[in-house]
Amino acid sequence: MKKIEVMGILNVTPDSFYDGGKYFSLDEAVKHAQKMVSEGVDIIDIGGESTRPNSEPISAEEEISRVIPVIKEIKKIFPNIPISIDSYKYEVIKQALELGVEIINDIYALRASPQVVELLKTYPNTKVVLMHMKGTPKTMQINPQYPYGVVDEIKDFFVERVKFLFENNIDPQRIILDPGIGFGKTTQHNIEILKNIDEFKTLNIDGQNYTFKLLIGLSRKSFIGRILGTEENPIPPQQRYEGTIVLHTYCILKQVDILRVHDVEPTKQAIKLIQNLIN
Repeated sequence: MKKIEVMGILNVTPDSFYDGGKYFSLDEAVKHAQKMVSEGVDIIDIGGESTRPNSEPISAEEEISRVIPVIKEIKKIFPNIPISIDSYKYEVIKQALELGVEIINDIYALRASPQVVELLKTYPNTKVVLMHMKGTPKTMQINPQYPYGVVDEIKDFFVERVKFLFENNIDPQRIILDPGIGFGKTTQHNIEILKNIDEFKTLNIDGQNYTFKLLIGLSRKSFIGRILGTEENPIPPQQRYEGTIVLHTYCILKQVDILRVHDVEPTKQAIKLIQNLIN
């Protein structure tokens, strides 16, 4: 069984849906990074702007003031742990890459800042996560519709975005795809994505098949709360731990490449258990 990587979430925000405010100070952020490293995290994903449903964007200056000191400190303490910058703003990404960040995790898939592709040319070892989102964080959960089916629409989106990168001579091995669980999707849309997860691993681009790494970020998201509670009364994020681990186990069995998680240790344990059963 191939290696499945665990990307640990480090939200340097006051308002993220699960852990907003917990790691807002530099000390608390570094402590959480140390905890994740001790639990075996493979990648640390650092974000300074909440993109929960109905959230408001912040300025690039504010985002830089939140994430850059944290990146500097973590790079100093853990120089061998890959860091991902969870941002779509050119200036934030530029400053992060200058500090040695290895992955760009962009919820807009370079649509908000197409010039980020120039940074990918400047830093040829950097990888990029292209995520699908319907609308913006402010609007994405207002009755999202997929007339042609959520799976096909996401695949068409990925094809268009990958073509953009190919036109800029970005190697397919540098591209990671994320169908964007919870970003402009109903509970049923999220279920459809997970049921058809294999569909996203290979894309036909101009008559040729390409295989890409797949990232899934479902940790403690509201669709879990709605399935385990009700649409009108979902269980809160603090009670979605068990449901998250069950769905992570499903993703492990489906051989997803990267799991973006709040809870590193139990996800690593699930991977180890499944790998021992299958190998």
